[in-house]
Amino acid sequence: MVLKALCNLKENHVPLKLMDLPVPVLREQEILLKVSACGVCHTELDEIEGRTPPPQLPIVPGHQVVGRVEAVGAQVTTAKIGDRMGVAWIFSACGVCKFCLAGNENLCPTFAATGRDANGGYAQYMTVAESFAYAIPKVFSDLQVAPLLCAGAIGYRSLRLTGLCDGQRLGLTGFGASAHLVLKMAQHLYPTSEVYVFARSAEERAFAEEIGAVWAGDTNERAPYKLDSIIDTTPAWKPVVEALANLESGGRLVINAIRKETDNRSLLSLDYPTHLWQEKELKSVANITRGDVKEFLSLAAGMNLQPEIQVFALEQANEALIELDMGKIRGAKVLKVD
Repeated sequence: MVLKALCNLKENHVPLKLMDLPVPVLREQEILLKVSACGVCHTELDEIEGRTPPPQLPIVPGHQVVGRVEAVGAQVTTAKIGDRMGVAWIFSACGVCKFCLAGNENLCPTFAATGRDANGGYAQYMTVAESFAYAIPKVFSDLQVAPLLCAGAIGYRSLRLTGLCDGQRLGLTGFGASAHLVLKMAQHLYPTSEVYVFARSAEERAFAEEIGAVWAGDTNERAPYKLDSIIDTTPAWKPVVEALANLESGGRLVINAIRKETDNRSLLSLDYPTHLWQEKELKSVANITRGDVKEFLSLAAGMNLQPEIQVFALEQANEALIELDMGKIRGAKVLKVD
């Protein structure tokens, strides 16, 4: 499924075209994956509508990829034909800049993203460097593990960046693929912490309470208690402002989004004493590192983290994206490729 030109999804409900492409040419350090499943991410909406750095058009999207090794390059040392491997948002980084050397390859100036800067997993085959592919724990099916490679891994990074301690209260604003996995992670890692959810959709609020949130309210509601940390996963500014008002003194808001809406009128309602005083903190999340993915997959396997998924055929990628754009979300959407 190929994106040939940027477009507005409200006007064009078929942004991706089903095409026959040659099997990609394998380089010496790469593996060739025969793709079995690929998660559908909100970032794809941003790519299609031009809110990320420009994709390398035409491009095959998809960065939550699971498949089996079909062939290996001459310099591949570990991966073997038949191995089950995954690919995440980080496709490559330089390895030599100050960020890479410090373990912060997510901040590398030449960071390349799967499905944006190189063809991704909305296809039957893709290639990736062996060092940017991950062994998949046996506990997971292909369809179940796909969303873990981005929604789960970026959620894990976001949760770590909150600095939350067991017993402290966590808020989640927006309740899609990533947030529902964060809630499950928080229950496992911080068993005495309560999780509060803010979402516009009544269905999302009900889903949050169904899987363990102690309270769920609309975006502009106030939680029963001030919250020590909040993770925002929305594309809008209003939830940021409202989340700040729900923070405890010294609390931290972590914004897990690749972009925000260009209309920032909601920021005009920012009131310093209400929203920012008392040493409240704001921190953004940028991409993920390979370390994040490896650590998270190990954690997810240990706790048998199973995402809620909706399955679509590869040819239904446009349908899945439009549902995501319309807010028809319960857990994560996954394409069944093979």
